Amino acid sequence: MAVVQTPWIGDSQHSVEASFESLQLSPALIAVVRDLGYARPTPIQIEAIPALLAGRDIMGQSQTGSGKTAAFALPILQRIEVERRELQSLILCPTRELTAQVVREIRKLGRDHHGLQLVELVGGQPSRPQRDALERGAQIAVGTPGRLLDLLRRGVIKTVAIKMVVLDEADRMLDMGFGDE
Repeated sequence: MAVVQTPWIGDSQHSVEASFESLQLSPALIAVVRDLGYARPTPIQIEAIPALLAGRDIMGQSQTGSGKTAAFALPILQRIEVERRELQSLILCPTRELTAQVVREIRKLGRDHHGLQLVELVGGQPSRPQRDALERGAQIAVGTPGRLLDLLRRGVIKTVAIKMVVLDEADRMLDMGFGDE
């Protein structure tokens, strides 16, 4: 596993020279990124995107607001096969709030991926609609540890086609006592 650790954004020791085109992203994703107003990739994106597209494991660390979600979401979107109606990516977040934020960002970035289905798997809500979305063939699931474990134990989440797993804010999940999970 490679460790990708970027400096704080604005650190004068790191200049951003790369473009989104140089990161091996598809023209469709580059167009969406441009439409959203992103001019250049951030340091975490420059280091993480090519590694993730190559299928490598990484551990990234960067300041809040530095583009970490896009750093893992763009490779996920590029590698998802929308015609396959099965779970291909699983993103674990420590809280419902972060889960909702990640889902919103992936929806924005994946807005031109026709047929893309995301499901938010969190407690505090009925699990039936979440189970139904998985059964209908969501390709990406974003959720909290408790709900994901519940659905795994029930056999609702099928892991056979999962290509990418993201532990977003893994340090925070450990701090919150989710080590065993």
